[in-house]
Order: sequence, then structure tokens, then C-alpha cells
Amino acid sequence: RWGSGLAAGRCLQRRSDQLVSGSPAVIGSLDPWFGGDVVAGVCCVLAPNPSAMTLDGTNTWILWGNGPAVIVDPGPNDPEHLAAVAAQLAQRELVPAEILLTHGHADHSAGARRFAAQWDVPVRALDPAHRLGSEGLLDGQRIRQGDLELEVIATPGHTSDSLSFHLPQADAVLTGDTVLGRGTSVVAWPDGSLTDYLTSLQRLAELASEHSLDRVLPGHGPALTRPAALLAEYRAHREERLDQVRAAIAAGAESVTDIVERVYQPLPAGVVPAARASAAAQWAHLHQLGEVAPPTDWPN
Repeated sequence: RWGSGLAAGRCLQRRSDQLVSGSPAVIGSLDPWFGGDVVAGVCCVLAPNPSAMTLDGTNTWILWGNGPAVIVDPGPNDPEHLAAVAAQLAQRELVPAEILLTHGHADHSAGARRFAAQWDVPVRALDPAHRLGSEGLLDGQRIRQGDLELEVIATPGHTSDSLSFHLPQADAVLTGDTVLGRGTSVVAWPDGSLTDYLTSLQRLAELASEHSLDRVLPGHGPALTRPAALLAEYRAHREERLDQVRAAIAAGAESVTDIVERVYQPLPAGVVPAARASAAAQWAHLHQLGEVAPPTDWPN
């Protein structure tokens, strides 16, 4: 299950990244990714849910210092994955104190209730709908367990509830789906906003510069180094895509469907919804800037 699924996920994502990005180059890394220890106190357990949209699968992060562990993004509701996380905790003689969510998409959060019941711990998130327990997460908040410390960074855009976590002990930032280890993230319009997303990329770039970060721990795909360069690539890609959308509208595109057909084709069926969401987010951003009228196929 693991071997064939991961290989299939990598092949699907390489192809879809190239098609959706409009470029033969893929941002990030094409190296195989199986999770495991990244740096001291940081381990990734890769969920067995590979697909064109989840890359090799969802990354569940176990973080620890000299006290209890913190789990970030428990992933899908899968007993096999729960057992794999439990095995990694047992191997290190760790117990978790809390579960944090980068956002509420099911591939990151559906397993939260099962995980929380297993260890009798709370689930903390920005969106109250995804919390289990009384405490949520807020921008600028600091999470401490022993000498482990995380700072909550609001990074809306992929979704309205997207968060990142600054991890000083590893000079790293956990980015959920805001920045991936391979390819670029979908802005999930209408909940997501490209305007917010561009602001979040700038905020992460400033964080990386201010703290001299040297590692990105994403929600999908390999852990990456050189955060500043990666974030610059992300921003350049978005600006390039916006220019392509502007050109398509100037050439007569009147709808989101037109943008998908002119800018994103050909596409495998599995990534068409993502392309439509991204195209809608781009049009909404240009409309917010006052550059274009609404498309003909926005829902009323």
C-alpha cells in the first residue's frame, strides 16, 4: 500500500504541477519523500493518502523538546496512520499534550477526533468548528510544552483559517498548505483569497528574513531549505500567473471557465476543480484591484 501509493502520488503530482503551473519547472523538490526525522525534535509521519492533490500524502508533524510532544495536523481519519504516529511516539518515549491544526481541510483534520480520543488531549485550531476543547489558536500566540515553543502565524489565503507555526528551536516554519514541499498551493476560492495569500507570502518572507530561518516544514511534500528563495519563487509564480490571466481577459476571456481553458489546459480530470478555484481566486483579486469586471460565471 505504501510503496505503490507513494509512487503513484509522485507521478500524478509531477504531471499536475507542471500543467497547473504552466511551466516545465516545479517549485520545491522532486526528491522522494517518506517522512521521518528532519532535525532534532522534529519528525514527520506521512499519512497513506497520496493523490494528485495531496502529493505523497499529508505530513503529520511530531514536535518535542524536554517535555510532552505536540502533534501538528493529524491527517485523515485512518487507523493505520494513527498507529504509525503512536509507534513514533512510543519509540521516543513521548506522550502528546495537544494537537494543532494548520487549517480545517479534511486531509489535515479528519483524524483529529480519533487522535484526541486516543490520548485524551485537546485539538486547537483557528476555526472553532475544528476545535475539541475550550482553547483555540490566535495570531501571535505562543504555545509552550517544556522548552518547545511555537509561535502562531496567521497566514490566510489557501483558506481563511490557514495558520503557520514558527518553530525557533529548528529555525523552521510549519506552513500547512500555504507553502508546499513540491509545486504550489491552490487558493481555495471562495473561502480562500489570493489577496490574503499574497500578503501571507510576504509575511512569511519577512519572518524568514528576521529570524534567519533555514527550513520549511510543509503540509505536503518534502521538508525544504532556503525559505527566503522558496518564498520569492512562490511570489514570482503568482505574479506570472496573474499576468497570464490579465492577458487572457484582454484577449476576450469572459468567465472562469474561459481562463481554465486558455491558461491551464490540458488538465487531468483530478485537478480541474483546483484549477477552477485558482482561476476564480485570480479573477477575484484582479476585480478587487479594480482592473476587471466580474466574470460571467461567478455564482450569484
